[in-house]
Amino acid sequence: MIPAFDKFFFPILKHIEDGQEYSLTRLRDYCATYFNLTPEDIAEKIKSGHSRLYDRVQWTMAYFYQAEIVDRIRRGLYKINDAGKALLASGITDLSVSELKQRYPQFRKFTERSSKQSTNTDTPQQSQLVLPIIENQKTPIEIMEEQFQIINEELAAELLQQVKSQTAQFFENLVVELLVKMGYGGDFEGNAFVTQRSHDEGIDGIIKEDKLGLDKIYVQAKRWNDGAVGRREIQSFVGALSGQGASKGVFITTSTFTKDALEFRPQNNIKIVLIDGTALANYMIEYNIGVSVKSTYEIKRIDTDYFNE
Repeated sequence: MIPAFDKFFFPILKHIEDGQEYSLTRLRDYCATYFNLTPEDIAEKIKSGHSRLYDRVQWTMAYFYQAEIVDRIRRGLYKINDAGKALLASGITDLSVSELKQRYPQFRKFTERSSKQSTNTDTPQQSQLVLPIIENQKTPIEIMEEQFQIINEELAAELLQQVKSQTAQFFENLVVELLVKMGYGGDFEGNAFVTQRSHDEGIDGIIKEDKLGLDKIYVQAKRWNDGAVGRREIQSFVGALSGQGASKGVFITTSTFTKDALEFRPQNNIKIVLIDGTALANYMIEYNIGVSVKSTYEIKRIDTDYFNE
């Protein structure tokens, strides 16, 4: 397991005490050895897809630079300075954000500035470091991703309630629209439609994957406020698919599925995908169905090509 963010501070500072220039990659490799990390630990990613280990090393050096205990030679290359050596000579055996704030006014000002920027919603500023420096065990990027996840989870819950309050016909149109947005169905007119309710025979929507309709996806949409969809409903849908000579089906509900429903495996090469209410809401957010973008935040970095013409 990769240690907490603040556990990187002292080992890295002690390692660079020799005064050499250290790249982030070199420090990452050192930390992998120092903490005895497994290949699985080293491969661990944060939600953005970046290396968690590299992220923690990178932010450690960013904090050291803001505290002015290291010098940045160029992007991604650092060297300890006299202030950093003096800190080690003081006899410390551990280091934390609190310690940096207590010892270095410039770092304290940086944390206060970052906190102010992150809460100033009237005049948002573009900055690479705009998150409050929270004295926990995560980097600012990890904190931001977790907060983003919380916002999306709250939005998904609210979105699902909105969907449940609509009519069954609205829901059927919604799920067909969503599947088309997700890339199912060919690029031609009439590629997807909701069936007429009096003649649907258990099928709520059909998506044609080719213009002649030789390959189709059949859709069942259950707008339920209470209770979980059980095996019986899935078997009924499979029966409807068999009656159509179909091999592909998507069963979407605003509710959940029972264990028996999730474990059911249809025969005759019929493939069914089950999408519950939580997954439905998350797909709606991802593909911008029923939601709009309120704010966009950009995390920027130095463009080294600009400075190396």
